[in-house]
Amino acid sequence: QVQLVESGGGLVQAGGSLSVSCAASGSIFSILAMSWYRQAPGKQRELVASVTNGGSPNYPGSVKGRFTISRDNAKNTVYLQMTSLKPEDTAVYYCNLKIIMKMTMTISDCWGQGTQVTVSS
Repeated sequence: QVQLVESGGGLVQAGGSLSVSCAASGSIFSILAMSWYRQAPGKQRELVASVTNGGSPNYPGSVKGRFTISRDNAKNTVYLQMTSLKPEDTAVYYCNLKIIMKMTMTISDCWGQGTQVTVSS
């Protein structure tokens, strides 16, 4: 079994910065892609950042230049640093990890519990 624990987030004024992190623990052989998604009320969940196991990041245009994703493979942790935040960035942020399970050597799609990010205008 694998557990994902998210931390960070909170309330910030527009133009401010916040960071969130997601740490995985349990029966992990390796972690492939790590990603952050967000879901605002009444909207579909959308990808905001991803990073390959080789460290290559990818961002949609809405956050490019403002958000930075990084990973620490030794700690099985992914980070998202958010700057120049806008009210439209308000959402619940979820981490998603593609994990190769140690016992079965199969890939599991694992989600964090979500953490609220609120940007006030």
